[in-house]
Amino acid sequence: MTLLSDVKFACLDTETTGLSAAGGGKICEIAVSVSQNGQKLEEFTTLLNPQMPMHPDVIAIHGITNEMVKNAPVFADILPRLLALLDGCVLVAHNAEFDLSFLRAETCSCGLRLPDYPVVDTLKLARRNGRFQRNNLGVIASALGINADGAHRAMADVRMTEKVLYNFLHEFVRGGVNTLEELQKYQIKRHEKVVLGLTPLP
Repeated sequence: MTLLSDVKFACLDTETTGLSAAGGGKICEIAVSVSQNGQKLEEFTTLLNPQMPMHPDVIAIHGITNEMVKNAPVFADILPRLLALLDGCVLVAHNAEFDLSFLRAETCSCGLRLPDYPVVDTLKLARRNGRFQRNNLGVIASALGINADGAHRAMADVRMTEKVLYNFLHEFVRGGVNTLEELQKYQIKRHEKVVLGLTPLP
């Protein structure tokens, strides 16, 4: 069993050229913030050249233009730094499978396989709580009194995700969830007990 206080959490977010890595979408910005027990250890963010033009509809969402990424590094350039940063960490993201699908595809394009990191998904945790009007990151952050300015840029979303995570962790620890294994179980399997009186969704 791993105590939550001993876990290094790497909150991660990507901005992309499309909605699907399988459909050829690429990462155009990535951000990571590593922390332990609420203490920031390291941050990393960069624009990435996706080596493909971005559609105006996509640019309208995140505000990253083709001109902005023209001279940015490609994913292969930052992969060694990224893997070193994530080593020994639990990955945290909001709707984690979206970001992981792009990371797997980009890593595969470099001839490597993304390691199987333990994952905590704040979207799943929010759904299990069942107390938010909607479960998108901005709505959850606002409901918890967290500044949601700059949404849809990678580092802004990472910092929001990190604050949401620690808000949840504070509640869960008070409710008896003290280990990483218990936290992972809570996000995928219905508990017999209710955490903090909030009824988990089926």
